[in-house]
Amino acid sequence: MQKYFFIAVGGSLGAIARYWVGSEVASRLGTKFPYGTFLINISACIIIGFSLTYLGKRAELNPAWRFLIPTGFVGAYSTFSTYEWETLSSLRTGAFSLAALYAIGSLILGLVAAWGGAVLAEVIA
Repeated sequence: MQKYFFIAVGGSLGAIARYWVGSEVASRLGTKFPYGTFLINISACIIIGFSLTYLGKRAELNPAWRFLIPTGFVGAYSTFSTYEWETLSSLRTGAFSLAALYAIGSLILGLVAAWGGAVLAEVIA
């Protein structure tokens, strides 16, 4: 039960951070290009790369950190970082075809799914 508490706390902080960063960046740079989302996705990749590597090497640390930061905070802040981490993990193990399939498949099918969802919403709205 404790892990769900840490995921919830991290998720709450991540969602707030996502809104705050996105709003601040948009107010300063505008919305013609999604600078806020871009910054969120790249910073989340740094955070998940650091936290999973650091926590993986520091087994003596309380496992709650794994639920709080990479699962809770980063999970709510951005799922793009998880996509990148999983692709990197496949590359590190030498599964190049699997990494390429996942990366390209996620990009293409994600765009198709977003388009399909938009079309469905337009049809029923």
